[in-house]
Amino acid sequence: MILALAAAACSQGCLEREMTITSQPPGAFVYVSDVEVGRTPLTVPFTWYGDYDIILRMERYKTLSTHAQINPPPQEIPPLDLLCEIAPWTIRDRRFLDYKLEPTTAPADADLIRRAEAMRDRNLQPVKR
Repeated sequence: MILALAAAACSQGCLEREMTITSQPPGAFVYVSDVEVGRTPLTVPFTWYGDYDIILRMERYKTLSTHAQINPPPQEIPPLDLLCEIAPWTIRDRRFLDYKLEPTTAPADADLIRRAEAMRDRNLQPVKR
């Protein structure tokens, strides 16, 4: 029994954490906590549990800025986390995040002209001191 515990302690297991991010449509640039990590679909490792800022950008689609709250599984909450550290196998924590991007709509020509005229009029006003 003691030999089995010693062998288990010496052959420490491993914890692999990864998040898979997909989008509809695929091919959006993904930023996780202000770091560009690639285009969807993609799988990236993460180290810490908690709140991640997620930004997806794609041409002709509205930029999606959101948060992903990744909570620890039960085996990562103390004191169970100590038992998992000495386990002789690899524990994989996989999270899946899927986002739907909305297409942008081009404003009508009349609306663009009206907005340009309003900006011109505002910028030609004398400066108030």
